[in-house]
Amino acid sequence: MLSSQQLVDKLVCANLKALVPYESARRLFAASDNGATAQVPVWLNANESPFANDYALDCARLNRYPDCQPASVIKAYAAYAGVNNKQLLVSRGADEGIELLIRAFCTPGQDRILICPPTYGMYAISAQTCNVGVETAPLLADFSLDLDAIKALKDKVNLVFICSPNNPTGTSVAAQQIKAVLEHFADSALVVVDEAYIEFDATSSFAPQLVNYPNLVILRTLSKAFALAGIRCGFTLANDVIIHTLLKVIAPYPLPEPVAQIASQALSDKGLALMNGQVSQIAQQKQRLKQALNCFADIELVGDDKANFILFRCAQKQGLMDFLVSAKVFIRDQSKQRNLNNCLRITVGDAEQNQQLLDLIGQFFQRAGQ
Repeated sequence: MLSSQQLVDKLVCANLKALVPYESARRLFAASDNGATAQVPVWLNANESPFANDYALDCARLNRYPDCQPASVIKAYAAYAGVNNKQLLVSRGADEGIELLIRAFCTPGQDRILICPPTYGMYAISAQTCNVGVETAPLLADFSLDLDAIKALKDKVNLVFICSPNNPTGTSVAAQQIKAVLEHFADSALVVVDEAYIEFDATSSFAPQLVNYPNLVILRTLSKAFALAGIRCGFTLANDVIIHTLLKVIAPYPLPEPVAQIASQALSDKGLALMNGQVSQIAQQKQRLKQALNCFADIELVGDDKANFILFRCAQKQGLMDFLVSAKVFIRDQSKQRNLNNCLRITVGDAEQNQQLLDLIGQFFQRAGQ
């Protein structure tokens, strides 16, 4: 009789054998929040909002399966994004939107996607999970798109992923660059603009361009500015024929009833006002955090600040990271990403969390004699 490991090794899909799963913030430090110490962890590593808002829940429908695409959520988000209902799909976070696009428009073992690193890791992971190839066109030194490298891959990829504002560099991609990519791939690929952080750079949204570019797809989420990472609610905006195709591969009940109720409340006039106010508070804290970080000689700010995080380079990256972890303050190591040697990323927290972080950074450099 085979052992469980032997049986798994025999049956697992060949493309998964060497796959390294995405190292989410919770996978990396889940054990740190086990209640073993009285120290309260400070989570500044997952680009979550520091705010936790209250919502009401009506339990009367919890015995029924939810709608595949809840009308209240679709209508509210379409109005918010400035699109019509048929141009919108709601899913279990934008991560599911990424996977749906790959499953719908890439044939396993045959087709490929294009990513522009350093960028969000789930584009590549989702492709590899589906046995879809990954091409890369790395960002230039200023983190702008390398249009020549991208254009050279015409007819070689089915999906082009562009994250703007980009995680982890905090940079927004110039509109003219995105338009150039859309036009170049007009007859050969969908161009997916990931706008997970768009509320922090609202004037840069490409949603108004859906009418002009049939191959444009936009990803959105309630996880960041709306402070709802815990409910896993994301959106795909696209031409209605693209949305119709995605509905062929989505699960029958992708959005739990409680999630739909909370999302609808978050997208009400009251909810939108709350979100906008909290985005403004995060922006203020972000500027204060940047100014304070600039006072440390060993810290170099990297990229831009068009999202809810700050990226910086530090020669003593590992020592600083270890020191913060020992104090239960968690930020994200991005040094494995292309062209981000010794780089760490800080999610902007509330005033108290940010000050706690700055105090610890100051203590670290003081002990290091700087």
